[in-house]
Amino acid sequence: MKIIIITGMPGAGKGILAETFRAVDVPVIVMGDIIRNETKRRGLEPNPKNTKKVMLELREKDGLGAIALHCVEFLKSEQSSYVVIEGCRSIAEIDVFNNYAEAVLIIGVHASPSIRFHRLKERARKDAPPDWQSFRERDIREISVGLGGVIALSDFMILNEASLEDMQAKSVDTVKKVLS
Repeated sequence: MKIIIITGMPGAGKGILAETFRAVDVPVIVMGDIIRNETKRRGLEPNPKNTKKVMLELREKDGLGAIALHCVEFLKSEQSSYVVIEGCRSIAEIDVFNNYAEAVLIIGVHASPSIRFHRLKERARKDAPPDWQSFRERDIREISVGLGGVIALSDFMILNEASLEDMQAKSVDTVKKVLS
């Protein structure tokens, strides 16, 4: 199995690329969903405070690759040649996937902080940062767990500063390159 990791800061546009892979029947595992689901399983509201707490507790208990280890459980039942992992945040997580996969390819998606903040506010998920200060704190937390290193190791980089249609076109081009 080959694993395609989609990485980037919150609100960069990782989900658009993931949807493009889904559209050609490549399974997608969203690492953030694992944290949100674990938060709910514990009877907590999946808001920024609680998801932060759960993410840090999982990593404290099982190491920096903890969320990837949860993904591996899903991968074991997957029969596809390719699987996309959306939201990888640390080199330790990449190491977990490297131990499991035949090959790992990383695609980074980038957008400026102001654009990402606007997107997160518009998306209005329960775990979206309510204000700029919370947004910056979340960015710092994401960087502190190693996200910058994963982005730096990207085999492909997509700059997502324009329209949704532009990102969708870039996603289609990237999927064609990766799967060819």
